[in-house]
Amino acid sequence: MTIENGWLAGVRQVRSPNHDARPAGSRVDTLVVHGITLPPGRFGRGQVDALFTNALDPRAHPYYAAIADLKVSAHALIERTGRITQYVSFDARAWHAGRSCFDGREAVNDFGIGIELEGTDDCPYAPAQYRALAAMTAALLPAYPALTADRIVGHSDIAPQRKTDPGPAFDWALFHRLRERACT
Repeated sequence: MTIENGWLAGVRQVRSPNHDARPAGSRVDTLVVHGITLPPGRFGRGQVDALFTNALDPRAHPYYAAIADLKVSAHALIERTGRITQYVSFDARAWHAGRSCFDGREAVNDFGIGIELEGTDDCPYAPAQYRALAAMTAALLPAYPALTADRIVGHSDIAPQRKTDPGPAFDWALFHRLRERACT
């Protein structure tokens, strides 16, 4: 897997309008792992594309009425099958972290990359997702030298009062083993 001008080569791209420029002088040094399903607890519905492109139909599910007007995005999504979709260039600021703080700095969107995994806090993530995340991370680390393995965190780590994802179902030890293998 390679990165060209902030984009992963060879993956599906669905460009989100929900991004902007990172602040001048900021550098990417943090990777945030998220979990998402739309509607909650349902896999394989393709609604993340709609959410990140402002096309979610509020009539399609009762939950959508509350979130259809949100302007959010992530840099990429990894589905249960391992398929990767990229929405925002890694060089740009995606809108994934919300109110957040890491390593004494607020506004993690300014310096972070957000990767969504299709999943929930209490349902094991799929092996294909771990492999895809490890491969993506192996491409990101050399492209963004300030990003290191100890700066890969969960959404719950940067917004602990608001968020729980990727949750206890995410196997951090497995991910780091696969990441180490992918980086060699």
